[in-house]
Amino acid sequence: MKHLKDSYKHKGKRKMLITKLKEMGIVDDAILQAFDAVPRHYFLDLVFEAQAYQNMAFQIGSGQTISHPYTVAFQTQLLELEKGMKVLEIGTGSGFQTCILCKLGAKVFSIERHKELHKKAKAMIDYFKFSARLFFGDGYKGNKTYGPYDRILVTCGAPEVPAELLTQLKNGGIIVIPVGAGKEQKMIKLKKDSEGKISEEDFGTFKFVPMLERKVN
Repeated sequence: MKHLKDSYKHKGKRKMLITKLKEMGIVDDAILQAFDAVPRHYFLDLVFEAQAYQNMAFQIGSGQTISHPYTVAFQTQLLELEKGMKVLEIGTGSGFQTCILCKLGAKVFSIERHKELHKKAKAMIDYFKFSARLFFGDGYKGNKTYGPYDRILVTCGAPEVPAELLTQLKNGGIIVIPVGAGKEQKMIKLKKDSEGKISEEDFGTFKFVPMLERKVN
């Protein structure tokens, strides 16, 4: 694949980003190691390469963005992942978050509604030789075939928690999802207990592109 070169300069900038993430409250060492192992600049257009390790979001095409590194790390930390867990990701995007989850040892099933992004992300997953299963389709519907899931991660803003995703979450599982109909959303963590009862925690305001309902491009 073109432009996939990881120089000492890139690695140095990654170390600086990881230090910044620590300062911002990312304490899970496995997540920080994953950020070191998965070069973020691989997932960006060359025009953004010099800024790849700043805490910024970037356009990736189809009206979508790659999230701020802190947002990726924060959502991942909220998941409380353990190796071998089955994770459903809604919004593959560039595939960066997908690769972070794979590096952490999760069994990832990821859905993207934009065909071009789906194809690009698949190429990145293949490059890293991760075994994530990528699907082109409607994230609101989830993926019953491979469920139920230990964890569900939504990387786009939804007006409410899709009911289908709750049904595909195992008892004892966690959903992390930004919820809100406007330009800003609340980062919500839902836990389903052993009896199927849902509890909710709010982790503050974030900005995500919207989860467009029942539409694929």
